[in-house]
Amino acid sequence: MHASSVRSAGLGLALVSAFAFGGSGVAAKPLIEAGLDPLHVVWLRVAGAALVMLPVAWRHRDLLRRRPALLAGFGLLAVAGVQACYFAAISRIPVGVALLIEYLAPALVLGWVRFVQRRPVTRAAAVGVVLAVAGLACVVEVWAGLSFDPLGLLLALGAACCQVGYFVLSAQGSDTEDAPDPLGVIAYGLLIGALVLTVVARPWGMDFSLLAGGAGMDGTEVPAALLLGWIVLVATVLAYVTGVVSVRRLSPQVAGVVACLEAVIATVLAWVLLGEHLSAPQIVGGAVVLVGAFIAQSQATRSQAPKPPSGPVAAGGPETSAALAGGEGREVHAGGLSAKSDPA
Repeated sequence: MHASSVRSAGLGLALVSAFAFGGSGVAAKPLIEAGLDPLHVVWLRVAGAALVMLPVAWRHRDLLRRRPALLAGFGLLAVAGVQACYFAAISRIPVGVALLIEYLAPALVLGWVRFVQRRPVTRAAAVGVVLAVAGLACVVEVWAGLSFDPLGLLLALGAACCQVGYFVLSAQGSDTEDAPDPLGVIAYGLLIGALVLTVVARPWGMDFSLLAGGAGMDGTEVPAALLLGWIVLVATVLAYVTGVVSVRRLSPQVAGVVACLEAVIATVLAWVLLGEHLSAPQIVGGAVVLVGAFIAQSQATRSQAPKPPSGPVAAGGPETSAALAGGEGREVHAGGLSAKSDPA
């Protein structure tokens, strides 16, 4: 496949993943307001997705022998870690603040590339990250809550670090002949994540009868089972699959910046479906996030052009992608997922 076609497909998958992940909160909030505990919603989400992906896990059962560390890392970081840290954080600090801190992940990915892997990054890539983070600050209206709980901040930062693991692990091994299939990695990641979250959420205390009723969505009664189906199939299975594949076609840092659109999408969907109206700063912030993502992607496109071996390595370039293949990608491109077929 031509390089430009690969990048275009990767960008499209990243946008699908951003939309799918961004829609999770809109579907989960009515369930929580109907009486379900947030951690129980997370457990239902991950456990349901794990059941859906169980046949895939069986098909790729050889991964348990070949890449046990990758599977464990993806399950603990990309699935259980992100979810548990984020929901624990929002129990102590405002949701907007927690979301902003979590989406510092693209900047952390850039730092990983520059300072841990010691790979050069372009100024344009850094500008894209700065713009995206600044735009997110406006989208979540971070100034609305300036009295922070230190533990809540640490938990949100933990979610950001786990998200870095998601991106890095998703890209790992993509340039090797024996790269593990991304679907297999996702399947086992969800299974491991479900086991970990079972211990944390203790679902045996959940009121399952709530799932047989309805939940209010801006005055409209929606079957709780339908909302759960969306969370499991779209916001988890589709989100993770497209997300992991997009990281392999782009690069962890570029895919991470595009992932910032999740917060914008989540805010817009909440406006349309839940009646949570956007303010002028939020609209401006969403536009700034789009600009940051565009700059990062444009730089990635330019970096693919032939250049002398001694030239700088640009964000998203083939050299960077190959180097990152040994590291992590978004919501965890764990240990060498094979060619992008794809979350989140």
